Amino acid sequence: MEFEIKEENGFKFIDEGEGEILLLLHGLMGALSNWTGVVNEFKKDYRVIIPLLPLYDLPLLTTGVKTLAKFVNKFVKYKKLQNITVLGNSLGGHVGLIYTLSHQEDVKALVLTGSSGLYENAFGGSFPRRESYEFIKEKVEFTFFDPAIATKELVDEVYQIVNDRVKVIRILAMAKSAIRHNMSKDIHRIKVPVCLIWGKNDKITPPDVAIEFNELLPDCKLNWIDQCGHAPMMEQPQKFNAHLKEFLDKLKE
Repeated sequence: MEFEIKEENGFKFIDEGEGEILLLLHGLMGALSNWTGVVNEFKKDYRVIIPLLPLYDLPLLTTGVKTLAKFVNKFVKYKKLQNITVLGNSLGGHVGLIYTLSHQEDVKALVLTGSSGLYENAFGGSFPRRESYEFIKEKVEFTFFDPAIATKELVDEVYQIVNDRVKVIRILAMAKSAIRHNMSKDIHRIKVPVCLIWGKNDKITPPDVAIEFNELLPDCKLNWIDQCGHAPMMEQPQKFNAHLKEFLDKLKE
């Protein structure tokens, strides 16, 4: 990650470029670097901001998707951001949905990719066996269509997280909170334009999830990317950026 991580008032974030705001929300195992391709492409024309979500820093009792949405709101208010396009991957999409539902006056549009909120197959359906590097490697590869995207650096990062007891307890609490907080009965109230960019081969939030989101959201466009898993902006960055650019250009019309 070649971008400077800034720290202000207890917030850590990346803030690149100038213009209308793209607020990027990462997932449970996702680092800020997952969005590198989007930042590089769009910082020429937009102000791209990625807050580091406090996944491992919340008190255990309040560790959950709603608390993360409140954190995003505090960050937005602190930075005095308006007319935001929110982009969320995986858990970040879920947080984006909850935030948008409560703050539609601040949100211009929403982009979801591999978002939880309706259904997800967390960790491939099983608890992380912390001691086994090979097991973690398989689970990281499971995230992608092309297992080669699961670089040693990425696997090492996840392995380190799940071998930290404090972090793994919070990961499980967060995952349970995401499952409990199913949004199928609420999201019809989201009136802002929504763009779905989904991997056809996503095994964590499968294509059926995207189809259900598309049916439930009132103003929604679904875009598919072939040969692509749960993190399209990492696995197929050019195709992801092309869909995103088309959507953002339409918003300007």
